[in-house]
Parts: sequence; C-alpha cells; structure tokens
Amino acid sequence: MNAEVFLDTNVFVYTFDGGAPPKRDRARALVRETLEKGNGAINWQVTQEFLNVALHKFANPLTAGEASDYVDQVLAPLWKVFPSPELFHEALRIQSQSQYRFYDSLIVASALQSGASILYSEDLQDGRTFGKMKIVNPFS
Repeated sequence: MNAEVFLDTNVFVYTFDGGAPPKRDRARALVRETLEKGNGAINWQVTQEFLNVALHKFANPLTAGEASDYVDQVLAPLWKVFPSPELFHEALRIQSQSQYRFYDSLIVASALQSGASILYSEDLQDGRTFGKMKIVNPFS
C-alpha cells in the first residue's frame, strides 16, 4: 500500500464544521481530492474517532443512517491500515521516541505503514518528520 497522504480525524470533523468555514472548505477539499485521486489513507482509529464525534458531539449529530452512508462513501474507500501486533509495537516505539500520547503515536505509525509522505493533522507538531513522512497542519 502506498498512499501519498494520511488524514487524521480532525480533517473529517472539520468537513461538518459550519462555525469555521475556512477550515470546513479546506477539509472538504482534502477529502474530495484524496477520494478522487485515490492517494489517501486512514486507519480504523480515524473511523472510530470520527463516528464518536459525529454521533455524539456535533451541534447537529449525524443519524445512524447518515453515519453509515458516510462510512460507505467516504471513510471505507480510504481504509488502508488495520491493526496488527507490528503496528502496535511501532506505535509504542514512536511514543517512547516522541513523547506523544499513545493514540497520536498510533496515528503516526499508521501513516508510516500506509507509505504516506504527508500526515495531515491539526493535533500534532506541524513540520515534524518521521523518516520521510512530514506532519502538516492543513489549517495553518
């Protein structure tokens, strides 16, 4: 699997954020581009985190049907990384090296496993590199 970009959960959350139109528009463009080009990746964790926010924390939460459609149309086509013992060991190594929280380290490990050269995330250190992969805040 060779993705060019890995999208963190916040990118998907911002696609629904009517209170921040510039971030919403940028997030929608990123998601649309990765789907059209087929160059993006996510892991199961991004799906779980997004669904938790979309169903319980949005000002207007998605219905189960809407969430199911979003999974089928947007998230599932990007699923490229799945749990494995190796992935968890790599996340633990990254956590030890970076001092990131475990779930952030799991995102980094997943992005690396996908082959992405860019990890789009608002939550991690913009500009930090892990090997040939760079973390980029798409909203700054």
